[in-house]
Amino acid sequence: MTTNIDQTRRGTGPVLDIDHLQVTFATDAGDVYAVKDVSLTVNPGEVVAIVGESGSGKTVTAKTILGLLPETAISSGAVLINGNNVISVSAAELRQIRGRDVAMVFQEPSTALNPVFTVGWQIAEGIRAHAGRGGAGRVSAKDAKARAIEALGKVGIPDPETRVNYYPHQFSGGQKQRVVIAAALALNPGLIVADEPTTALDVTVQAEILELLRDLRDTYGTSIVLITHNMGVVADLADRVVVMYQGDVVEEASSRTLFAEPKQDYTKQLLAAVPHLGRNSASAGMTERAHQGGKVLVEARDLTIEYPGRLGRGGFKAVDGVSFTVSEGEVFGLVGESGSGKTTIGRAIAGLNRTTGGSLKVLDYEMLHLKERSFKPLRKDIGFVFQDPAASFNPHLTIGECVAEPLIIHSNPTPAQARARTAELLESVQLPASYADRFPHELSGGQRQRASLARALILNPKLLIADEPTSALDVSVQAKVLELFKEIQAEFGFAALFISHDLAVVDILSTWVGVLYKGKLVEQGLGNQVMGSPQHDYTKKLIASLPVPDPDEQARRREAYRAVLGT
Repeated sequence: MTTNIDQTRRGTGPVLDIDHLQVTFATDAGDVYAVKDVSLTVNPGEVVAIVGESGSGKTVTAKTILGLLPETAISSGAVLINGNNVISVSAAELRQIRGRDVAMVFQEPSTALNPVFTVGWQIAEGIRAHAGRGGAGRVSAKDAKARAIEALGKVGIPDPETRVNYYPHQFSGGQKQRVVIAAALALNPGLIVADEPTTALDVTVQAEILELLRDLRDTYGTSIVLITHNMGVVADLADRVVVMYQGDVVEEASSRTLFAEPKQDYTKQLLAAVPHLGRNSASAGMTERAHQGGKVLVEARDLTIEYPGRLGRGGFKAVDGVSFTVSEGEVFGLVGESGSGKTTIGRAIAGLNRTTGGSLKVLDYEMLHLKERSFKPLRKDIGFVFQDPAASFNPHLTIGECVAEPLIIHSNPTPAQARARTAELLESVQLPASYADRFPHELSGGQRQRASLARALILNPKLLIADEPTSALDVSVQAKVLELFKEIQAEFGFAALFISHDLAVVDILSTWVGVLYKGKLVEQGLGNQVMGSPQHDYTKKLIASLPVPDPDEQARRREAYRAVLGT
């Protein structure tokens, strides 16, 4: 295994030097200035985080480093990688630079990996593609596969000799992210650009990926440009932080300095928007009577949901003997990793999944023997906010038509009534009524999530199910959506099942919290008790793995997390 950097190839100067970069996109409505004037450097073995909201220009800057901008983009300035200007080099030279000098870890590994080829073939493809360039000579299929196995071993994939022949669907989300990192490492580049590498991952898997990136820096001297909106991740990994706003760099400092003494108002607002565990807890000062006092709208008793096996295999028990209640006006937070069963429970409550054992009563209706004809009248009392509003909206309908659809199905209003109610709901979620005429792709992620909330509320439901509604949002947008959720919940008084893997978000919204692990509810109670004094080892692991936006505290938490893993 190669453990030393090729210093003769990479030199002793900056691995990356961006000088007065400007990027403009030509559109029918005129030029859009995505990056106005950005200058920064990355030194060997350094992790530089570029942070900012959507539209700040951070991802455009990252794509410029690898020459991945579309033809409509016009770039000026210089982006030097080991002395080569990516903006002005030929296409052939750019292909040599990619993979050899710089590689990219994309945000969504499921779309970055080809589902019809094994992961080993895909890693080896990059190795073979660069063979012969720079006088390296051709690489045989056997050698390429051996190097792919070595790359998978570097990123901690168990049994890489066997799993090199696996397809992407045979890996979990965290393992797929490791495979994408392995592909980036295959040619031992001096610089890795990681675009939101932990956004959709559970906190425990996120902690593993951050540990992996830290090991790559320490063991192989790899430089990393980290694009993220998660300030906890920045505090955990970054040596230096570059803050971008509307295409400009507004502040740059070491990680410790930025978190301790931010200079710019925008940076202060960005840090203030980060949710902290234990701060602004919804359950502060409450007792268990609050959970037991109201009318019960959802009651699960030894709930079991099992998916049948195929080809002679046994079934998979996604939910195993779970018991809990959700009372009128209460926000019940359900947390756990991917595969714990939390989304399955949420979909079962909405009548989208069948239950197979125990009892689940929703609005006094027993879901065990669900009949759609008898359950349909209750659907108007249940709202659902999906994790990805872009996928849940019909792209051919306007926002107004999407929001009004449940009202039209269940209430048959006149067009004027539907328009009036839609405008009222859009205003209540702080969107202008004029947005009703826009299409989903014309809204930002935060705006689409607000519209999704409006659609869920249009029938004044008694129960709202929110499945990871803020997981892909910037911290400032997330803070606004969470504040909006709290205000609307207080105004309308609906009960809510809030599903999330972000413990700090759950703590802000939920009075009662349940922790799921492999289909079992291992712990539940008042939010501040579960978060502040966890009883189950898995809950302790979840809390210990949550990064916090403070480098010194995060360093202590990292050691505590390693101690928890060692127990």
